[in-house]
Amino acid sequence: MLHYALVFFIIAIVAAVLGFGGIAGAAAGIAKILFFVFLVLFIVSFVMGRKPRL
Repeated sequence: MLHYALVFFIIAIVAAVLGFGGIAGAAAGIAKILFFVFLVLFIVSFVMGRKPRL
């Protein structure tokens, strides 16, 4: 998921350089959403994966 966030971020940068403001804004928004989803899933998997062994 982090890979997709980076891809959309690069698309946003390229679109902004070329002057496509709407596409750049949409790609940046998608990248931001994917990054936060990745972050939440990472934290949940980190917390749930640490179980004490008896």
